[in-house]
Amino acid sequence: MRELNQRLVLERLRKGGAATRPQLAGDTGLSKPTVGQALLDLERHGLVRAAGHSLPGPGRAAVLYRATPDAGHVVGVDIGRRAIRIAVADLEGSIVARLDEPNRCRSAGALVRSVGASAARAVAEAGLSPADVVSTVVGTPGIPDPRTGTVHRAPNLPGWERRGLLHDLRAALGPLGADLVVENDANLTAVGEHALGAALGVDVLVCLTVGTGIGLGVLIGGKLFRGASGAAGEIADLPYGRHPARARRPGPMEDAAAGHAVVAAAQARGLTVRTAKDVFARARAGDPAALEVVEQEAVKLAYVVASVTAVLDPGLIVLGGGIGGNADLLAGPLRRALAATTPFAPELVAGQLGEDAVLAGAIATALDTAREVVFDRREQRRAARGA
Repeated sequence: MRELNQRLVLERLRKGGAATRPQLAGDTGLSKPTVGQALLDLERHGLVRAAGHSLPGPGRAAVLYRATPDAGHVVGVDIGRRAIRIAVADLEGSIVARLDEPNRCRSAGALVRSVGASAARAVAEAGLSPADVVSTVVGTPGIPDPRTGTVHRAPNLPGWERRGLLHDLRAALGPLGADLVVENDANLTAVGEHALGAALGVDVLVCLTVGTGIGLGVLIGGKLFRGASGAAGEIADLPYGRHPARARRPGPMEDAAAGHAVVAAAQARGLTVRTAKDVFARARAGDPAALEVVEQEAVKLAYVVASVTAVLDPGLIVLGGGIGGNADLLAGPLRRALAATTPFAPELVAGQLGEDAVLAGAIATALDTAREVVFDRREQRRAARGA
């Protein structure tokens, strides 16, 4: 019961902010003496601290308590084809260090080393030691398979599907917290948008990411749905057009709708462009050929949305990624295409987190673990302080 009381008080402080003992008693349903004992225990463990006094009023000002944000830290990593993004956050989720670097690595080994070195540098820039990091979460394209240490279906990162690669990544990041999770980047995008972005409070959510590749993150009941083998949302393999549904790289849908397909379609219409970003910039400026390419892309994405809707009936679909982020251009033609395809078209919105969505999802995921780990370690922390 004593541990349960501590958890109740700590959870209230983390979610509701600083509070006095009477406020904590009222919010948790515990008696004032029980709250007092829980606060005393949590203070001794370094998980709660006094944070001033309540505003002046009748009677004596009461002490305000808050959860200690620097009782532990987490690291989020986003490994992309063009960039590596790293953030270090405290237990409140406040970013204390941020590092963005171009990904110029030409081999998996070089990328693993670069991620390890960059993460260590970000932690040092935060003024922390590796021991201060409780949990690290990494976002990557593909399907991480912890059993074999392999990332499946990640053709856009050279050598990234090598067997045992996750073991090397774990070794490179090993000093940064005992808990390390490697998660699909589209899944983390969905988690990030649900925690901090366009999908707050949505129970059944699909996040469609379109950029260098194409992917899908699914949350059901607010929880990430990975499927039986972790491959839920791998819509790159969705059959499309004349492309057979077989184990090819890239998959049929990715081959038809990802960034390289947008560029190829624009070049076929005589446009001199190098990236999908160039195509959408021209469309935004009113170029007829570019607008035609955008319309064609929207029809392809409508096929994806209709397929997903028929199975999951999501309450919301968030568009993300380098291409999906152009919802101002895609939403109209996408809705028109959906109207001719399904009577149950879901609401479509643009992601709010942009290129930070994967990182936000990584931090949110790491915090779920870190807060539990820090609480479970409270006896070790007390013993260390008394030593």
